[in-house]
Amino acid sequence: MIARTRVACRRLSAAAQRNPAGAGFTLIELVVVIAIVAILATGLIPLAELASQRSKEQELRAALRDIRTAIDAYKQATDEGRIERNADESGYPKTLEVLATGVPNAKDPDKRKIYFMRRIPRDPFFPDSEVPAHKTWGLRSYESPPDEPKDGKDVFDVYSLSEKKGLNGVAYKKW
Repeated sequence: MIARTRVACRRLSAAAQRNPAGAGFTLIELVVVIAIVAILATGLIPLAELASQRSKEQELRAALRDIRTAIDAYKQATDEGRIERNADESGYPKTLEVLATGVPNAKDPDKRKIYFMRRIPRDPFFPDSEVPAHKTWGLRSYESPPDEPKDGKDVFDVYSLSEKKGLNGVAYKKW
């Protein structure tokens, strides 16, 4: 037992003589490790930006689909006579807000409201978060052509006001 202890003590003193300051990294080793981590981090930043843009594009697709479905449901309700309209009206909602605030049901004796959306979603690419959601969209009336959408007496379609292009190369306005 004493012999084993002496051998262990000799090993410890030999290790201490080789590295008297103790185990650790030199300054050069630390600088190299920091440089490698920095290079890896700069490679991840574009990937994070790409993931963020892809997420916003998914939000935009979903919002456009929801609004357009609600506009079509409003038009169908008008055609079925559940929403009153004048002879000179197209049957599309007059404003985007009507889809969420509701309209009276013409066929219901109590005139309960028909709702087409719970809320109007925001355009995820609209820069100002203080602007109300219904004002973040470009509106196209029934009378305006598809290549030059303009606001009018009704809301036939919506589009993003962003000037940016999507990952597919198509401008968000054209989605």
